[in-house]
Amino acid sequence: MAHRVTGVLIFFFLFVHVLDTALVRVSPEDYDKVVATYKTPIVACLEYGLVAAILFHALNGLRVIAVDFWSKGPRYQKQMLWSVVGLWVVLMLGAIYPVLGHAARELFGS
Repeated sequence: MAHRVTGVLIFFFLFVHVLDTALVRVSPEDYDKVVATYKTPIVACLEYGLVAAILFHALNGLRVIAVDFWSKGPRYQKQMLWSVVGLWVVLMLGAIYPVLGHAARELFGS
């Protein structure tokens, strides 16, 4: 279920991303305003959520491939799921500063 939800979330992000990028041809001033909103701490948190969704979707996709194409995959799918979740948590902890560092500095100062 989480794989499908993250896939849908990523799709909607890509849809919005294409629309806001296309805005540069229609109205460069409005495009600049939209891009300025992307530099807010709230959007930084949403970006962290996007990183979480993409990372989980990618790691779980590799697990799904292993289950489908590895003869022992179905037998080890539960262990692989917990491995994916563990690796995802470790990588998300490592992504806190790179993704949220600017927002923290803006909110709390240098």
